[in-house]
Amino acid sequence: MRRRRFCSRIFLAASPSQSMDDQHESIDLRSPPAVEPSPAAAAAGHSWFPGPPPPIYTCTLTPELVAKAREELQEKPEWRLRDVQALRDMILKEQPNLRTRLDDTFLLRFLRARKFDYDRAMQLLLNYHAGRKAWPEVFQDLKPSTVKHVLDLGFLTVLPQPDPNGRYILCLRPGKWKPNDYPFVDNVRAIYLTLEKLIQPEETQVNGIVILADYTGVGMSQASNPGPFLAKKVVSILQDGFPIRIKAVNIINEPRIFKGIFAIIKPFLKEKMAERYILHGSDLRSLHRNIPRSVLPEEYGGTAGQLDMCAWSRLLLDCEEEFIVEFCQPDPLEGVVLPDSMLFEGEQASGQDDDTFRGLRSQLYYCY
Repeated sequence: MRRRRFCSRIFLAASPSQSMDDQHESIDLRSPPAVEPSPAAAAAGHSWFPGPPPPIYTCTLTPELVAKAREELQEKPEWRLRDVQALRDMILKEQPNLRTRLDDTFLLRFLRARKFDYDRAMQLLLNYHAGRKAWPEVFQDLKPSTVKHVLDLGFLTVLPQPDPNGRYILCLRPGKWKPNDYPFVDNVRAIYLTLEKLIQPEETQVNGIVILADYTGVGMSQASNPGPFLAKKVVSILQDGFPIRIKAVNIINEPRIFKGIFAIIKPFLKEKMAERYILHGSDLRSLHRNIPRSVLPEEYGGTAGQLDMCAWSRLLLDCEEEFIVEFCQPDPLEGVVLPDSMLFEGEQASGQDDDTFRGLRSQLYYCY
């Protein structure tokens, strides 16, 4: 049963007979300034992916998605903005020094990701900012132009058509990366920017996303390079530090060595997330039972044309100014005292992770 925490002033300010417009005054506190699209972005159009939400929240969900959000996320349209206000009040009261966005659009991401449980949404928001502080190599000066080499390499893309459940498909090809090309954290930077863009549409907040990871070409050098410590950080951010619902992770063309790779990742996965990993090997029929051919490119036995690695890259690069406003700002946690139970603890556990890595590395060699 979800917990709702209402501030008394909300109830005092609104009576049942008032309209929602009267009940809620839009106070987009600490909202980033609106960014005009660049000429390149305007010319490109990117009509296949929804644009950024308006500064003042207006629901864009279809009636079907409103019903889905009510059933799966405990989201009641008649209470939506009151819930946002309740979370906003919590932040202002408990973390008054936290320099975070407080606009409706932003806070709704965290409420939806935690099924409108205020306490869990608050924790997710703190984890979201704590992750940035704990991993400056990833989040400092984070903008698309700094990962253009990752995009050009074809490490990731987003397929242009969502699946029948309305979920966009993030396609990863880790075999394209070689450790001598650039640091592994650059891949994480590109993934994070992609997730930030994907989570903007309300449809994604309700439907979630699907990951398709093609392990063609992955060998010992890629498998052993990140190590358990980096793997733990990546999983922690995606699982507990980002407001997105990952509904399935489809692995294809995984080599024997993947058993060792998954041995590194699995200890950090929650049981529910671990169950969403589906290993298909080279069996495309198995993949098609989870992702229909109509949305897959020809490379994966689909009918949606050839895999286009450029469209998503152009979309991200055209959003450079947007990401500068979002990420290239002063540390939002400066002066904030976080609880001892925070998820990200910096480098304190690195020694133990190194010992774990030595044991897992022998498993990788054995599998390989």
